[in-house]
This record gives sequence, C-alpha cells and structure tokens, in this order.
Amino acid sequence: MTNQIAIAIVIVLVSWVVATYAIWHWGPGLRRRTVWCPVMKRRAKVLAEQKEALFVPSYAGLRVVDIKECSLFKGGPLQCRKQCLACF
Repeated sequence: MTNQIAIAIVIVLVSWVVATYAIWHWGPGLRRRTVWCPVMKRRAKVLAEQKEALFVPSYAGLRVVDIKECSLFKGGPLQCRKQCLACF
C-alpha cells in the first residue's frame, strides 16, 4: 500500500514538473523565431513577443503581437512596418 502511494505521489510531482516546463517554454513572453521577411524577401531571426489572443470570454491561445529585434537590421532600430507579423 505504501509503495502505491509513493508511486502516485511521484507521478503527480512529475506531471506538475512537465506542466510547469511546458508553460514556461511555450507560454507568453519573448521568443526567438525564424520568419520570412516579405519586404526584403529573406529569412530573418526575430525576437517576437507572444501574448494571449484577445477572444472573450475564453482562452484562445497565444499569438505574436510585436517584434522587438530583427537580424536583418543588425541590432539597429526596426525600419519596417513589421509586415512579418502576418507570417506567424
């Protein structure tokens, strides 16, 4: 009986660890992505900001709402209208 309880506790703890890691890894925040730039017709590595999609009254998932950095501009200010947001 005590072995079964110990196994159940371990399974619950492992489930919590996996769920926490999944939320941290794929949840909201800044994420590195590779996208196709429709303006320069090249691949670009961007730092994208993910947030919850606005769909009231339920949770509708995540979407990219802003681009913070782009490899095509070499760390300078973004000189585009962020048309690559439509590629997500």
